Amino acid sequence: MSDILKQLAAVLEERKHQDPQKSYVAGLYAKGLDAILKKIGEEATETVIAAKGGEPGQIVYEMADLWFHCLVLLAQQGLGPDAVLAELQRRFGLSGLEEKSSRPA
Repeated sequence: MSDILKQLAAVLEERKHQDPQKSYVAGLYAKGLDAILKKIGEEATETVIAAKGGEPGQIVYEMADLWFHCLVLLAQQGLGPDAVLAELQRRFGLSGLEEKSSRPA
């Protein structure tokens, strides 16, 4: 896992014990799963809009927001980026069609 993902995962874990009035992430955790999912939906939409606009800097900016909020979800669920990276590693070398057909129905 890249250093920045490790660092961010550690910070997100720390935020679970912070005051929601003093931490944006702690506030998301306090609001619960639906608030986190809503934020991911908003960021995904903004990423799509940025991609349609075709400005590389804006795409990267919005993608960073999306990834960040996905990492918040992982942490809230007791998971981390290492789990996602392991799944990507498992899929590496498989064709997309082959991987998809191997999934349980």
